[in-house]
Amino acid sequence: MDRFVQAVPPPADPYAGDPLLRSWLDRVLGPAGHAAAKDRLSTLAADVVDTLRAAHADAETHPPTLIRYDAWGGRVDRIETSAGWQRQRAAAARHALVALPYLPEARATWGAAARVVQHALLHLYGPESATFSCPVAMADGAAALLSRPEVDPAVRDAWLPKLVSTDPAVAVTSGQWMTESQGGSDLSRSSTVAILGPSGWSLTGEKWFCSAADSAVAVALARPDGAGPGSRVLAPFLVPRYGPDGVSPAPGVRVHRLKDKLGTRALPTAEIGLRAAAALPLGDPTGPGGLARAMTLVVVTRLHNAAAAAGGMRRGLAYALAFAANRTVAGGPLAGSPLHRATLGTLAVDAAGAYALAAHAFALLGRVEVGADPRAAAELRIVAPLAKLTTGKLAVASASEYVESFGGAGYVEDTGVSRLLRDAQVLPIWEGTTNVLALDALRAVVRDDAAGPLLARLDAAQDTARGMSPALADQLAAATASLRTDLRDVAADPTAPAVVAGARGLALRMGHTLTAALLVEHATAGDEQAEVAARLWARRWLRHDDIAVDAHHHLDALA
Repeated sequence: MDRFVQAVPPPADPYAGDPLLRSWLDRVLGPAGHAAAKDRLSTLAADVVDTLRAAHADAETHPPTLIRYDAWGGRVDRIETSAGWQRQRAAAARHALVALPYLPEARATWGAAARVVQHALLHLYGPESATFSCPVAMADGAAALLSRPEVDPAVRDAWLPKLVSTDPAVAVTSGQWMTESQGGSDLSRSSTVAILGPSGWSLTGEKWFCSAADSAVAVALARPDGAGPGSRVLAPFLVPRYGPDGVSPAPGVRVHRLKDKLGTRALPTAEIGLRAAAALPLGDPTGPGGLARAMTLVVVTRLHNAAAAAGGMRRGLAYALAFAANRTVAGGPLAGSPLHRATLGTLAVDAAGAYALAAHAFALLGRVEVGADPRAAAELRIVAPLAKLTTGKLAVASASEYVESFGGAGYVEDTGVSRLLRDAQVLPIWEGTTNVLALDALRAVVRDDAAGPLLARLDAAQDTARGMSPALADQLAAATASLRTDLRDVAADPTAPAVVAGARGLALRMGHTLTAALLVEHATAGDEQAEVAARLWARRWLRHDDIAVDAHHHLDALA
């Protein structure tokens, strides 16, 4: 008797097979703008299903290793990565994943919406990049920081062209060295010291969680010598990782060990010690606003985190759909089971919502960078933490369901399915846990009056929804009214125990309500998928109804 082997076809082309992505680009870019982006998107999608999927598997199978000494005992601290990781690195540069919003020709074509096109590229690339999306995110954040006017032009001219190069032989990525073991997200406890000497600035301290540790440079936070306590006096510095030959470690930079992590195993993450390591200040370290400058990077990386969450959810859904179409249960295809269809349909609603939230955040970022739109800046101040925390929680829950949808095959490592869950778990942690971001959202309400533009968008969505579905409009109105009351309480006394204790729940409600509004906005362009997703999202996340029956009936439209 022949041994049965389950056929698992790869999912469809991630660009051609994602109607929500394409209709979103039609609406936001306009038909001409989408047409101008189509070749880029199609080429990357073809690369994903061809060489990059294999590169992803190779990088996961061959994780990085640390070589501390050469054959003669010289300290080298060399991190060796796989051929697949290097192919991902080259593809990220070639497809302009970092560079696009900085390219003059991209801004001439799409203006502020160059960030929208970049997000679409990340949506295609990230899920099977072996987490090379992480150094892409940090390189983008470093590029945004270097673009600030306070940065010394000589430092900018030396490094920004490399960070935004589309030539794999020239392009570099950046790490991010902020976390220290005693502080974590409490930056006020950072103990790395920056000292100005005859030859320039140098840093001494210990950095505990340094992702993309093989990058050419890193952005590090340090306390200028003599500065007082707290976090506001911290300043960002650019630290070259290697010496002039580009291979030897820079003097004063030591890699203690690589982290053994739950997921993102292809990504080299290290503990790094700095001993008078040469550093380049990004702005005046002794003046005010150093931490605010560093937040330029953090906002960008939080948005990339949301893009990774939404992209991973959509790709997981694609794999689950492909498996269900070929798996037979009870004498028929799994895809025909109403119960399984309900599960996949519910996941499709969540994936649509996550995409809308991440895409909106990137659109706001573009409007801030090109045009300095003050209203977009105020809205982004609250949308960045909301998008990151909401999509991060959704991604983990969805990944768990995707693994379960494959049964036992999802639990074994060699199918690659289990990576969906292992890698998703970093998304609610990196760049701020859910609680840290919830408190950041409250600060945005109090310090930046960010509730105003958020509530205005929700109010407008109610009016739009009225002609689409009175029930949906009523759900949005009720959720918005509740938020308006709670946000008044936040503004009145942001340190009240009840306000602080309820920050997570309030932030998630803001994220869920904003997502419903964004899906309503998109549905006005005639997108059936967005309309169905908006109605089911509102029932699921605003009213907490069971949407299983409707998710089953509407799976084909949703997926």
